[in-house]
Amino acid sequence: MAFKAKSAAETKAAELASALVRIADREGAPLQIGVEALRRASPRLTPLAIGQLFRRHRDDLEAALAERGYTLVDYADQGPGRGMEFEIGVDG
Repeated sequence: MAFKAKSAAETKAAELASALVRIADREGAPLQIGVEALRRASPRLTPLAIGQLFRRHRDDLEAALAERGYTLVDYADQGPGRGMEFEIGVDG
């Protein structure tokens, strides 16, 4: 089986998923994770990138969370400068 390199977007989506999981592990679920917490966990994740990654790679994010026993309950994006937030729950 040949190795297929990940695109930059796939790599960043994996980074977002990893940041969500690390925060959920540290804080305990259920919880809400805002952009500032994600930026502290991974400074490369800009608000614009987070929104785009969520829309394009939602299935990958949900799968990564499910592997660790979490579920994506909700995602809210009120637009530029108004904030966005992930709500993470416990699977099961």
